[in-house]
Amino acid sequence: MNDLSKNYINGEWVAWSGETIDVHESGTGEAIARVPASGREEMERAVAAADAAFESWSESTLEQRIKVLEQLHAGLKERAPEIAETVCREVGMPIKLATAIQAGMPATVTKTYLKMLPDFPFNEQSGNSEVQYAPVGVVGCITPWNYPLHQVILKIVPAIAAGCTVVLKPSEIAPQSAYILADILDGTDLPKGVFNLVCGHGHTVGDTLIKHPDVRMVSFTGSTRTGHLIAHAAADDFKRIALEMGGKSASVVLPDADLAAAVKGTVNNCLLNSGQTCTALTRLLVPADKHDEACELASAAVAKMTPGNPLEETTRLGPLASGQQRDRVIDYIKLGIEEGATLVTGGPEAPEGCNPGGFFVRPTVFGNVKPDSRIAQEEIFGPVLCVIPYTDEAEAIRIANGTPYGLSGAVWSADGDRAKRVAGKLRTGQVFVNGGAFNPVAPFGGFGHSGIGREFGKWGLEEFLEIRSLQL
Repeated sequence: MNDLSKNYINGEWVAWSGETIDVHESGTGEAIARVPASGREEMERAVAAADAAFESWSESTLEQRIKVLEQLHAGLKERAPEIAETVCREVGMPIKLATAIQAGMPATVTKTYLKMLPDFPFNEQSGNSEVQYAPVGVVGCITPWNYPLHQVILKIVPAIAAGCTVVLKPSEIAPQSAYILADILDGTDLPKGVFNLVCGHGHTVGDTLIKHPDVRMVSFTGSTRTGHLIAHAAADDFKRIALEMGGKSASVVLPDADLAAAVKGTVNNCLLNSGQTCTALTRLLVPADKHDEACELASAAVAKMTPGNPLEETTRLGPLASGQQRDRVIDYIKLGIEEGATLVTGGPEAPEGCNPGGFFVRPTVFGNVKPDSRIAQEEIFGPVLCVIPYTDEAEAIRIANGTPYGLSGAVWSADGDRAKRVAGKLRTGQVFVNGGAFNPVAPFGGFGHSGIGREFGKWGLEEFLEIRSLQL
């Protein structure tokens, strides 16, 4: 077992001798690591370190910040195989995908900021005013378990680039990649206190972080329920917040679209990371007269995604990240059956041929799903696709916009202009048009209950900057 009974505070690894939290391997259920169940005192020390380091780091040169990020990028590239295997074992993403995404994306995102920073206008002229972009201060970062390192990088890289100092509270379900990150940063020229890591439960260290008066911003990725609590807590102190939360994204297949291509693309997106993706296209909206054909196509596509050992190169669908998440998804599958949706494939039974101790769920497709049913309205966060029929374009748009969420979506049509027109009517932060590729320098975030603020590119950097005008 990997004993990580320590926190990283003020440039030092601080040993922890109190209660610990077991980290489990998703494919077997076995405990593979332990991390601290830290208390409020440890978080307060970390915030104090970040606050003490802020004055000097906020006045550091852009060249100093770029040098640190270059060193971080090199470390991420060097340790990519270790990162991929670590996240694969914790979260369940198959190793081939984990190598490209869980290990590859953090390095890619860091590189995008290295390319952007030299030309970013930290000072610009507006009439007789000099407009300055100043770091917001100490930033508390709270990150999820589904893309554990990627979500950390999306916060700390632009925060450090902006001149902020950081206290990170990673998910206790998948924390090990954050420890790898801290180890990499420990070997860079980053001054003490600029980056701090405290592991523990949300109700103790997380609560301390979001309510601490010296924390001027909270950047959070996770559930809408937790985001709601953070927003309320931050309001008491007028803290700045950036919240990236849940989704229930619709893939709208217009009547003239290539149905086979649209269904295949939607299924692949829905089942990425076993459905543990906030942008997953979990609602497939199809013309009513093509509903049955779409269900058949979806069933055939899902049949190629047999759950298996995520450490094997040939596996395309792994387990869920925890027993709690597995049980939650199974409960939703049972609910879908109770609500009267047609079970096309999958179901609540454990998949055959998988380690019985692992957190596996059958990939499941429901047909004839009612738009207002719970499985069509609530984020399941598992390998479950809802096929919803519609009668005309206007109804499709109403259904797509008919949840509290608005994080992602897709539109498919043989007519590119029509697809863009419909995409422009979706109340969501991003829309994939005819399978367009994800862009790591485009703004990412949500409407409604999916969030506040944006990540990636210059928009991600601007979240960590305050604006000051000098009237000259």
